[in-house]
Amino acid sequence: MSEIIRSDINEKWAHSGIVEAGDFVFINYCVGNIGQSIENQINGAFDHLNSRLESIGLTLESVVKIDCMFRDIWDIPVMEKIIKEKFQGEYPARKSIQTEFAHRGGQEGLLFQLDAIAFKG
Repeated sequence: MSEIIRSDINEKWAHSGIVEAGDFVFINYCVGNIGQSIENQINGAFDHLNSRLESIGLTLESVVKIDCMFRDIWDIPVMEKIIKEKFQGEYPARKSIQTEFAHRGGQEGLLFQLDAIAFKG
């Protein structure tokens, strides 16, 4: 295997936002517009993902898997609407789960986060 490249490193949280390993890229903790509506947070998370992908020369088209975390799982239809707009029928595999976020924004703060795997081969 070729080298592993870690970038977008957060020392405080002890993680790499982007890890390139072989033909795959692992991108975690994509969030945006914390404290706003669920729709704005989902759009913000995809914008964050897109900017990270662009930083390594990729686009949303390269995404093959997303893990979507919700404070309220009943918000899935909002996300599905946004995915349809952003992926235009070329959908990645997906897993959606509900979780209690440990975030300083409290109950009204972080409502959505996504992680992704992209193919760069």
